Amino acid sequence: MEPEPVVDLIMPVYNEGANIARALDEIEAKVPLPKRILVVYDFDEDDTLPVVRERIPRMPGLELVRNTLGRGVLNAIRSGIAAARAEVVVVTMADLSDDVAIIPRMVELIRDEGYDIVVGSRYMKGGRQVGGPRLKKFLSRSAGLSLHWLAGLPTHDATNAFRAYRRDVLQGLPIESEGGFAYSLELTAKAHAAGRRITEIPSTWHDRSAGTSRFRLRAWLPHYLKWYGYALTHRPRR
Repeated sequence: MEPEPVVDLIMPVYNEGANIARALDEIEAKVPLPKRILVVYDFDEDDTLPVVRERIPRMPGLELVRNTLGRGVLNAIRSGIAAARAEVVVVTMADLSDDVAIIPRMVELIRDEGYDIVVGSRYMKGGRQVGGPRLKKFLSRSAGLSLHWLAGLPTHDATNAFRAYRRDVLQGLPIESEGGFAYSLELTAKAHAAGRRITEIPSTWHDRSAGTSRFRLRAWLPHYLKWYGYALTHRPRR
C-alpha cells in the first residue's frame, strides 16, 4: 500500500506535451515525498494527455483531473483544489519555470513550523528571475516589493503563483478572482488580513523553453490592481 500523500501538487496544463515529461521527471527527482501530482486539463485533445497516460502506470500518485468548471487556468486550479486531500497543496506549472527543488522545504515549513502559506520568492535575497518579458518582471517586482513595505505583506513576491498552502486555507478563503493568476495576490492579501502565517523562501524562476505562455497582461492587470488595493487597505486584525 502506498503511503498517504503529505502534499498534493496541482499542475494546470494546456498543450504542454513538449514539457510535461521533463516536468514530471524533475518532480520525481527533486520532491522525494509521498505525493500526488494532479495534472488538470480542460479538453480531451490536449497534447499533454498521452504523455501523462503513458506514465501513470509507473508513477504512483500521478493522476489526471478533468476541469469541469469552465476553461482557463483559474478554473483548472479550482478543480485541482477540489480534488486535493493532502494537508499541503502546492500549485506549480508544467512549463519548467518553477524551482520544484524547494517544495520539500515548503512542505516542512507548513507541517512542522506552522505556516499557512509559503511563497516561492523571486524578489527576496537569494531569489532570481531568469528570462521572461521585461514589463511583466518590472510590474510583478514592483507590486511585490511595494506591498511588502507599504502593506506589510510578509513576502517580497505576492504575485508568484508558485507556492504551498495549508489545504484548510484554500477551503476557508474562496477565490473571487475572475481570471488568470491574480488569485495568488488575492489569497495572499486575504490570508494576511485574516492573520494567517505567511512566509517565503528564495526561488529561481525560468522562462519557459517550449510552448506558449498563457499570461495575458492587458486582460489580467485590472484584476491584479483590485487585489493590490485590497492588500493596501486590509490589515491583520489586532
